[in-house]
Amino acid sequence: MNRQHDPNPFDEDEVNPFSNGNTAPASKSRIPAFVSEKLGFGQRHDATVDIPLDTTNDSKKREQDLANWEADLKRREKDIKRREDAVSNAGVPSDDRNWPPFFPIIHHDIANEIPIHAQRLQYLAFASWLGIVLCLVFNVVAVIVCWIRGGGVKIFFLATIYALLGIPLSYVLWYRPLYRAMRTDSALKFSWFFLFYLLHIGFCIFAAIAPPIVFHGKSLTGILAAIDVFSDHVLVGVFYLIGFGFFCLEALLSLWVLQKIYIYFRGKK
Repeated sequence: MNRQHDPNPFDEDEVNPFSNGNTAPASKSRIPAFVSEKLGFGQRHDATVDIPLDTTNDSKKREQDLANWEADLKRREKDIKRREDAVSNAGVPSDDRNWPPFFPIIHHDIANEIPIHAQRLQYLAFASWLGIVLCLVFNVVAVIVCWIRGGGVKIFFLATIYALLGIPLSYVLWYRPLYRAMRTDSALKFSWFFLFYLLHIGFCIFAAIAPPIVFHGKSLTGILAAIDVFSDHVLVGVFYLIGFGFFCLEALLSLWVLQKIYIYFRGKK
């Protein structure tokens, strides 16, 4: 048998690198195609593995950023504390509650916040506000006595409403605006004070008379109510007469304060 034309399995095909593309399909690669497919060489969707090499540098950078942030926060805290100390040393008034001393409800510091030449007027206005507080509280007491003597519960509820509304509203509507007007020389706040202080005086006069409009006027300790209850119960009449005197004194004091503050306001203009 003639085996001269049998291919030698140990022969390697020579590949001419200078040959043109027409002879390329005839050449054989040394690495079989199925091997390259199995190993994934040259494939488009080969899986890639990212191996972080700078983890140490990243952690150091984060620590440095955190340290910078803490330093910046401490610097801002010190700056805020410095500004607060500067404001405190400059004597800028604050509105913290300090009166009455045993149970602070409002802010009140005439000696340190009101100019010296206006402090006397402010003390007079403060006495006027304390006067209306006293009038309304005593009015409740007198009406309670009348209620016990058979005057009815309705007048008690009305007197309580007068006190619960009148005391805070008088402070907010006319005394506090006057306090700020004296402190800042604000013409707008002076106008606000004059408007509501006139209403305050009108209420004091109305309460001192106590006309029989609401529940025969017995919810206010005025002169007409005192005359009405005096014939039935002398003790109740005495309480109502005292309340009538309080409202009269409050009305007179308020008129005097209004005159003084108006003169002061005209002098400022």
